[in-house]
Amino acid sequence: MPMLSNPGVKYAAFPQVALPDRQWPTRTITAPPRWLSTDLRDGNQAIVDPMDAVKKNRFFDLLVQIGVKEIEVGFPSAGATEFDFISSLVQSGRVPDDVLVQVLTQSREDLIRTSFDALRGSRAAIVHLYNAVSPAWRDIVFRMSQDEVRDIAVTGAKIMRDEAAKQPDTRWHFQYSPETFSTAELDFSLSVCEAVMDVLAPTPEHPVILNLPATVEASTPNIYADQIEYFCRNLPNRDSAVISLHTHNDRGTGVAAAELGLMAGADRVEGCLFGNGERTGNCCLVTMALNMYTQGIDPCLDFGDIDRVIETVEYCNQLPVDARHPYGGELVFTAFSGSHQDAIKKGFEAQTAQNDTRWRVPYLPIDPADLGRDYEAVIRVNSQSGKGGFAWVLEQDQGLKLPKRLSADFSRHVQRMADQLGRELDAADIWDAFRKAYHVQTDGKHFQLVDYEESRGADGTRIFAGTIAVDGQEQTVSGRGNGLISSVVSTLENSFGLAIEVLDYSEHALGTGRDARAAAYLHCRLPDGTEIWGVGIDEDVATASVRSVVSSANSAVAAHQAREP
Repeated sequence: MPMLSNPGVKYAAFPQVALPDRQWPTRTITAPPRWLSTDLRDGNQAIVDPMDAVKKNRFFDLLVQIGVKEIEVGFPSAGATEFDFISSLVQSGRVPDDVLVQVLTQSREDLIRTSFDALRGSRAAIVHLYNAVSPAWRDIVFRMSQDEVRDIAVTGAKIMRDEAAKQPDTRWHFQYSPETFSTAELDFSLSVCEAVMDVLAPTPEHPVILNLPATVEASTPNIYADQIEYFCRNLPNRDSAVISLHTHNDRGTGVAAAELGLMAGADRVEGCLFGNGERTGNCCLVTMALNMYTQGIDPCLDFGDIDRVIETVEYCNQLPVDARHPYGGELVFTAFSGSHQDAIKKGFEAQTAQNDTRWRVPYLPIDPADLGRDYEAVIRVNSQSGKGGFAWVLEQDQGLKLPKRLSADFSRHVQRMADQLGRELDAADIWDAFRKAYHVQTDGKHFQLVDYEESRGADGTRIFAGTIAVDGQEQTVSGRGNGLISSVVSTLENSFGLAIEVLDYSEHALGTGRDARAAAYLHCRLPDGTEIWGVGIDEDVATASVRSVVSSANSAVAAHQAREP
């Protein structure tokens, strides 16, 4: 059916909350919330093929390892797989003493009893009761009045209280959700929660958890924050309730809504790793936790090996983590743009030079190393990349720190290769292009150093005597100069008629320790004004400098051949 010419007439703007003195906009998050993972329930309901017991156990172990202390393990009344998993988890003693498991149940007597049966023998557990309260559900789904909907919640709370009393050895915690809170009248949600609290009689020492879900995200995050602040301000016995958030991502702002909800007074956040949940998903715990990390707040969740977390989540859910997913995606720390690469490269250089550990690298809000990622993939090269990109790759892969002018010279070689291949260039591609461009460790070169000796003449000059192969034919050659490099340059001119003017020379170690090698870079000019480069790499720094001169000779030959018609 074709879309209406003006689809806006079908929808109405979500109403504002009457909260003129709202306080949350001036607050900041200073501490992590209580985290609840709903991966084994909400996330499990969202996948085409629900997890089996093996996958659910593996996911549970992952959640424990990264530090989640409250885990909603399932919906016991959904079926035998759910019930058996929850029961076996409890009976096996695999729940650590500092972890609370939680189960979800609708407000129906048989379902509540089944939930308590699944948790039989628990040291401690949370039973999460819910029923929908918004007008659309009351009018369309249930066809009930407000009083009738409130009675469903109260009746369920009484059954939950009585079932808990039958298992006194378990320390029971109660959670109630006015489901569809985000689209319900605030005062009605308050009245339902007050009625539930009257039944459960929570105290500041043993509070009830009131979960306020954005079951369907129907407004901008600031309105959800207003709803949370209004609720917190007007709830009697606020100190006897933990306010929990369960945001969904229908508008793409599930994390933002949860963050603003914390500023508005909430204590707890529910969600899934990487935001898996029904429809467009829900609050991504990874994103929200690491957002805190970048603000100097320890989220008390360990994502120091994020790739292992992703591997487990993808295996259990059979859903890929998108390459652009915040923090976890394969490409989120990767720059292809030349200007971005240059800024990142300079940022890392400044980071090495500074005296403190404060993270200040452009385009990288968090240090990839804190997530177990290395720096190799931070900069990747394609046809959009600049000289900073391949220079970074060569430094990370080969340890080469190219002089600025050499980077500029090499950029045309890389650009040509990228255009020809039409794909991303990996480290092997770039190294191969570099070796060929500057005749480093390649066969078939016009000039090849075979062997040499250096000595000092009576007049203080340096004497180079060695063997150089020209197109495979070895020749014994020699020359004098003020230093080793000038003596090799003199040798090339005297023996082969090759005139080279040295403009600049630099060198550096490749690595540290006894096995460190050296790299030498020689910038030269030919008689016709053409500027060329030579590069030498060797275990011995003197030999590396000799190789850089021989490399320059090969560059001169290549430049001459390129000019020939």
